[in-house]
Amino acid sequence: MISLTSASLDSLDLRTRMPFRYGIVTLTELPHVFVKVQLEINGTRSEGVAADHLPPKWFTKDPERDPRDEIEDMRNVITQASAFADQAEGDTLFAWWWDLFQRQDAWAKETRTPALLAHFGTSLLERAAIDAFCRRMQTPFHQLLRENAFGVEWSLNEAQLQGVDWVSLLSEQPLSKASLRHTVGMVDKLREAGIQPDERLKDGLPQSLEACIQTYGLREFKLKLSGDADADLARLKDIASVITVEAPRDFRFSLDANEQFQAPAELRAFGDRVMQDPELAPFFDHLAFIEQPLSRKVALLPDQPDIRSCWPVSVSLIIDESDGGWDDLPTALEKGYSGVSHKNCKGVFKGLRNACLVRHRQQTDPTERPWLTSAEDLANIGPVALLQDLAVQASLGNASIERNGHHYFDGLRAFPEELQSQVLTAHPDVYRAPCHLRVTNGSLCLQSVNQAPFGTPVMP
Repeated sequence: MISLTSASLDSLDLRTRMPFRYGIVTLTELPHVFVKVQLEINGTRSEGVAADHLPPKWFTKDPERDPRDEIEDMRNVITQASAFADQAEGDTLFAWWWDLFQRQDAWAKETRTPALLAHFGTSLLERAAIDAFCRRMQTPFHQLLRENAFGVEWSLNEAQLQGVDWVSLLSEQPLSKASLRHTVGMVDKLREAGIQPDERLKDGLPQSLEACIQTYGLREFKLKLSGDADADLARLKDIASVITVEAPRDFRFSLDANEQFQAPAELRAFGDRVMQDPELAPFFDHLAFIEQPLSRKVALLPDQPDIRSCWPVSVSLIIDESDGGWDDLPTALEKGYSGVSHKNCKGVFKGLRNACLVRHRQQTDPTERPWLTSAEDLANIGPVALLQDLAVQASLGNASIERNGHHYFDGLRAFPEELQSQVLTAHPDVYRAPCHLRVTNGSLCLQSVNQAPFGTPVMP
């Protein structure tokens, strides 16, 4: 029997190295929270921890709301999930999580809280409980997953996976390394020559896209759109001129539309302009997929056309912000989407379900489209959140992982030196002294992450 005996919430205010613009907000500071739990597992208690940023204007993109109110909303859904976690029970960790998920989901519908926001709270309690379970078993996450020690039982909530050998859809071993996909923020400097003297950082880390490619050996990128077609086309050309010169010739990129298109016709019109532009068309031969092109308000409406008709050439289109409720991915797949992003903030077991659905489609209908799950992230950082997310991505087999916490935040400098030292000792393949992410030839090593119970043995 699984039950929660206590939960606590702590917070640390962080500042970015440089402004980071995504969607409709430019980020310079935000809270980073830690949720610690004590889980009772068949009469034995174990502690676990989870962590995440509280990023305004992502879970709910309302331009009229004060970011401080949105941060308070995020705290509130964590508090509510903690209360429901205290009531939840289950014979297995999966059953306990599903009880928690249903309680939070019912509350969200009653209070008209968006599912994406509500289950951010669910995910933090879920992650902390998984951490406690892995620590109690002293066994890595991937091994427990393949042994089904969590008690995953799709008959509780997913008819499409009943009778499916879902464990066989996962790799026998987690990925030992992954390519780092570097996000180019909307106000990021592209060239060293474009950085003014008063903008120059003195922390020893690369600042421009040009310098990041040279320093980290990047070959994968994520490019964001603003919604202003003319400005986006001009910036894409500018970015392309840097990447094609500095990166290896086999570079790839994903396009994050950030929900900027309100109708399929708008997306198609933009795609036509891209593919008819002699400067951009060759660059777009390297496009891997497009993430969340349509606003979440319209992306999954019943009368929307097949999304594949909304881009002039064949390309995978996936959902991200539209993946709030349990039924959203199945709906998206029926509308022509090729898959979905995984972020731990949307839920670990839900992400596992999503990956299994996509892999099962790939097996049963391999020629229909290039099915995929992607690894996305909003500038996640250690000492907990980043490493737990990497553990899940490695288990799901997502080999191209968007990571930008090392770019927008100054490593682990905001945390106590003793904690920094513990992380460096536990993860010398992931971090380098003094306290920064170790990126080698554009890749992250995941060996120590995979060997730890749930990403890391460190307990802040």
